[in-house]
Order: sequence, then structure tokens, then C-alpha cells
Amino acid sequence: MTTADATLVIGATGTTGSRTAAQLTAAGHRVRAASRQATVVDGAEPVLFDWYDPATHTAALDGVDRVYLVPPVGDPDPAAIMLPFLRLARSAGVHRAVLLSSSAVPEGGPAVGTVHQALPDLFEQWAVLRPSWFMQNFTGAHAHAHSIRAEGVIRTATEGGRVGFVDAEDIAAVAVRALTDEQAPDTDLVLTGPEVLSHDEIAATITEVTGRPVAHRRLSYEQMRDRLTAQVPVEFAAMLAGLDRAIAEGAEDRVTDTVRRLTGRPPHTFRAVLERETRHG
Repeated sequence: MTTADATLVIGATGTTGSRTAAQLTAAGHRVRAASRQATVVDGAEPVLFDWYDPATHTAALDGVDRVYLVPPVGDPDPAAIMLPFLRLARSAGVHRAVLLSSSAVPEGGPAVGTVHQALPDLFEQWAVLRPSWFMQNFTGAHAHAHSIRAEGVIRTATEGGRVGFVDAEDIAAVAVRALTDEQAPDTDLVLTGPEVLSHDEIAATITEVTGRPVAHRRLSYEQMRDRLTAQVPVEFAAMLAGLDRAIAEGAEDRVTDTVRRLTGRPPHTFRAVLERETRHG
């Protein structure tokens, strides 16, 4: 990357985008921080960007050499708007793209899986980050974090299923390497923390670290779906509840060495993240 080249970070105010932008600028890279409000991010150039407003796309790509892609939240068919943008990015001179996907979505799968499948044909260098569930779901703005603070409860349909929860800082650290190393990974990367934990164990750890009692309340798939339907469209609610059911069946019961392999250090534990964010919060 030359000094003239910039990385466009889409979703630069979000959970992984904000951390990726911060880590890039801290390492001396030029960053264009894209968001719907063109929010100022320390050390980065704020850029107006809205997935659903193509008029913002061309200007956002000015001087950009590579891009970190966070799909539009909650869109069941993000490819419909992402693929035209990616073709525009390629024609504008972008040669490397790093896409945020999910461990639950394979190449060619639903939603962003279609974008994953198209990426290698669009760019010379690429990577797809497929993180497990975020540790920040229990500390940030996620529904779990809200119910923890308001009621001391986590509600899921995951039963005793275990998840390799991952720190968003670790996701960003891998994103930075995928964006800036001399050679991109040119593959998909499943990202986890160092251990698998059930939501019962998550609740117990939060209780120990914060001193506030937190319990995991187990719901059925139907109960979870109906509860979510009050917040999101019914099809999306069914999909989210289905992800919980998949966890109950063992779909996320794994750890990978990806964070250590790409960053040279071990991923953070949930307890360490909770202590760090409780201290800073």
C-alpha cells in the first residue's frame, strides 16, 4: 500500500468497522471511514456512505485501493445492492476486498453467502471473515446486553449448546492483516475465541465479574421466534431463532487457530474482554 492509497472501511461506526478503522489508523494507514452520517473517527477521513443510496458510492471510492465490507444489517438479500457496488469498486481501482460474513453462513449460502461466492471473481486479492458470535453481544448495544442490564437475564433457544465467542478486537486485528499484508489470504477465515462456552457459562462469568446476578433463561425455538417477531420481520425472526437452534445442535461448538495464526497472538478470553469493557465502561 502506498501513502496515496486508502482503505475504505464501510460500517466504520459499527462493532467491527470502528475497531478496524482505529487499528488501521494506529498502524499509520490512510483510512476513509464510511457511515451514513459521515461520522468523524479518530485519524480517519469521514465519508458519507449508505448502501441504499448509490449516489454516495462513487465518491466514497475516491482514492481507495482496498475495502472492508460490512453488509447492510438485517437485509435478507444483501447481494442485490452489494454486488453492483463491488463491480463499481473494481472499476474504480480497488484490488483487494475483505468481507465480514459469519461462521453460520457458508460460501454460496443464504444472505451474504452469495456475496462471499462472488468475491474471488471480482477482486485480485480477497478474504472473507466468518467470525463466530461476538463477545460484545453481552456488553454493547445488542438485545442480550440490554436484557442483561435491565433484567439480569439472557434469553436464547440455544439450550446447552456451546459457542466459540470471539472478541470484536480480534476480528478487527485479523481484518487489518487481511487488508494490509503483502498478500491477502484469498480464502475464508473462521474466527473464534480460545474456548467454547454455553450461555449458562456466559451468564455465570458475567455474574462473577460484575457482581450482578445474571441468568440464562432457556426458551423453545417457537418462544424465541415469537419474541423476536415483536422486534423484526417474521422471516428474519425465524432465521435468528433457527441460528439458536443450530447452536443447540452443536453447529458452533468449535475453536480455530485463525486469530493466532494471522496476528501472532492468542485470541482474548471472554472473561478478559468482560473485565476490559467493564473497566472502560
